[in-house]
Amino acid sequence: MYNVAVTGLNAGDSPAPGVAVIRCLRERAEGRVNFIGLAYDALESGALDKQLTAGVYLLPYPKSGKEILLERLRYIHRQIPIDAVIPNLDAELPNFIQLRQELTAMGIHTFLPSEEQFKQRSKENLNQLCNRLGVKTPITRLVQDPSALDFHPEDFPVMVKGLFYEAYAAFTMEEAIHYIHKVAARWGYPVLVQEYLEGEEFNAAAMGDGTGRVLGVAGMKKLVFTDKGKGWACVSIENHKLAELTEQVVRAMRWRGPMEVEALQAKKDGEFYIIELNPRFPAWIYLAAAAGMNFPHLYLQLALGQPVNGLKDYTPGVVFTNYTTNLITDLKYIGPLYTNGELQHEKAI
Repeated sequence: MYNVAVTGLNAGDSPAPGVAVIRCLRERAEGRVNFIGLAYDALESGALDKQLTAGVYLLPYPKSGKEILLERLRYIHRQIPIDAVIPNLDAELPNFIQLRQELTAMGIHTFLPSEEQFKQRSKENLNQLCNRLGVKTPITRLVQDPSALDFHPEDFPVMVKGLFYEAYAAFTMEEAIHYIHKVAARWGYPVLVQEYLEGEEFNAAAMGDGTGRVLGVAGMKKLVFTDKGKGWACVSIENHKLAELTEQVVRAMRWRGPMEVEALQAKKDGEFYIIELNPRFPAWIYLAAAAGMNFPHLYLQLALGQPVNGLKDYTPGVVFTNYTTNLITDLKYIGPLYTNGELQHEKAI
């Protein structure tokens, strides 16, 4: 029996990947995996689902730093020995990456990119990376001071983005400055201002073994969008240009672990432009597994040092849609999560 800890348990209108990752692993676990939830808030919906994990522990927010995180993980590890951990949020990954050696020494296994790889694909470095790889990406500027913007009317519209999350289309200088302040207030500077391209959006998930080998690619197109532009309903697709682009990036970077490629096929030239390279599983990863690409299972095998084979049986045309439900619990039951930062679901009501 393996104890696997998973972060990113929020499952709201902009869901994190954690719940989907657990669902993927559960389908291949055959009762051999015990799931431990790692949450940042006591009301993360996945943390309250007794059918999802055996228990939940709160983590310090990423801005607290790696030493505070390590101290917390050591405590959790003493309560229930963790065999592997799967972090699923961009903001927390730098801390987990920097702690790989300490975690391995404790017996907690991961399969994460290096610090250098993580930085190379970051939004502020994406232009430089794409130029080096010979792939296209929208022109992006880093903004430290909104008052220094020198845009002209013909430069609009533009996309205003935070380093980790949030993106807004701005059609005037006034809108751009408003969104820059809004994003910076939440995520800090620099804020990214990106060339706006008309076209069709596509996503791909992939898994790299760290040597340049691509273990599989799954493509997806959004059918229904939330107000934040997230995919509420999606379909698996087979797009050779998208797959080739994704494989090119994973191979060239010798990427280690999961990656999501967000790309746009521009109307102006029909070419794919990389919008973002996300260093983790996407929230729609359960669709990839349903279509034959169970990347979380590969992650666990790689983390544990087990031999893996590339995934080849991929089925386009598989559709998924999110839906909402109500998780009913009692404040007295979840009280220990607020007071002690932990909750064991075996002691269910």
